Amino acid sequence: MSATGRANRQLRRPTRRFSGYVFDLDGTLYLGEHLLPGAAETVAAIRAGDARVVFLTNKPLETNGAYAAKLTSLGIPATAEEIVSSTDALRRYLHRHAAGARILTISEPLVEQTLREDGFTVLTVRDADPSGAGVDVVVVSWDRGFDYAKLVAAFRAVRAGARLVATNPDPYCPTPDGDLPDCAAMLAAIEVSTGVTAEAIVGKPSAHMAGALLDRLALAADDTILVGDRLSTDVRMAQAAGMASALVLSGATRLEALDGASVIPDYVLEGVGEVLPMVSRPTGNA
Repeated sequence: MSATGRANRQLRRPTRRFSGYVFDLDGTLYLGEHLLPGAAETVAAIRAGDARVVFLTNKPLETNGAYAAKLTSLGIPATAEEIVSSTDALRRYLHRHAAGARILTISEPLVEQTLREDGFTVLTVRDADPSGAGVDVVVVSWDRGFDYAKLVAAFRAVRAGARLVATNPDPYCPTPDGDLPDCAAMLAAIEVSTGVTAEAIVGKPSAHMAGALLDRLALAADDTILVGDRLSTDVRMAQAAGMASALVLSGATRLEALDGASVIPDYVLEGVGEVLPMVSRPTGNA
């Protein structure tokens, strides 16, 4: 192993505190329905030091309130305002780049509902013109009800001139019952069949997601650290946005993945309990 590879494999703990902490959820604070060691104590200590905390997820399947309720039930009190999801990044993007658009959603009902509540005209496959006309933007999200009818509707709308936007780039999502195809699988079917590439994928690691979480924190990027378990999304986004990054080895990434990686985190931790600096203890005789 090269000297660089050995250096990349070394565990590195922060030596300073930050004003803002962004935590990925699954694989960082919990796995499935189980809180990871040190998670509750660490978040409590951060809050006790008057730092701001935001929780981040690419999953568009639950409301922010539901994610907050899960954290609270596991022992980390949280509010909906402290959650930033790919749906928040989607809303931010559409308000900035597609105000007044007529949107065809290839998604589960929550995305449709959220965009309607935001004032957008939302069409479902049942509502859309069979020719694909009358759609300005096709929004693609993780959709466990994805089928051929939805693919045809999206295909025709994009071929008729609709723009293509997706919530997150994840090809699959780990679950306790086995991995499931995620948003990138639905998006790939539409991109391949139409020959059109999505103009934006707004979840991690995009600048749109980074902007949404920094808006929520209301802090400078260089005084914020993002803690997550994936190099390709969590660490990549943090570095692109100018935030510090901490990779935890409690989720999707093993230490050996750092060998030859194009993205190297500022800090590498066994788990989230190591994100705060070590407390110096006095030495000498009692």
